[in-house]
Amino acid sequence: MPDILLPSDPLAALLRDIGACSLCTDLPLGPKPLLQAGRSARILLAGQAPGRRTHAAAMPFADASGERLRDWLGIDRKTFYDPARIAILPMAFCYPGTGSGGDLAPPPLCAESWRERLLEHLPDVELTVLIGAYAQQWHLGRDGSSLTDRVRNWRAHWPAILPLPHPSPRNNRWLAQNPWFEVDLLPVLRARVAELV
Repeated sequence: MPDILLPSDPLAALLRDIGACSLCTDLPLGPKPLLQAGRSARILLAGQAPGRRTHAAAMPFADASGERLRDWLGIDRKTFYDPARIAILPMAFCYPGTGSGGDLAPPPLCAESWRERLLEHLPDVELTVLIGAYAQQWHLGRDGSSLTDRVRNWRAHWPAILPLPHPSPRNNRWLAQNPWFEVDLLPVLRARVAELV
């Protein structure tokens, strides 16, 4: 059954508040929160922050990273963008800008202000996919582990949590250096996602 949020629903009210958020005053393209959430979602995708292309498209993961992520998950666009099945909550909801090494880090203020409140409204999540170091550090803590170590040791948190590298084309070298990721991890992830959607 579709996840229809009535205007009076607390999650709908929270999403409206986030949509009107103006906490960050120095965003280069201004605030445009990009996320999706439905009370019945069983999968949570916790990413970094929207990029310039996704900001322009006004849709999370509407870029090459999203294509690769959907392939990793084994799902189509329709399933991916169904908030009744999949919640997409990056660590920051707006494009933070670009620095010398790529997009800037997600401003901590966003997660500090909204994340716990949103997670309280997602009682059915059975799999949280942590995409990139920022999401992994928030959800798993800063224990000194590298992203590669966290992803390599994915079984330590399975089946509730799965750390992934970012699906950005910038990580093609990482993927080439870690062939076990595609061979060992992705088939298990796709099977689990198929069970949940």
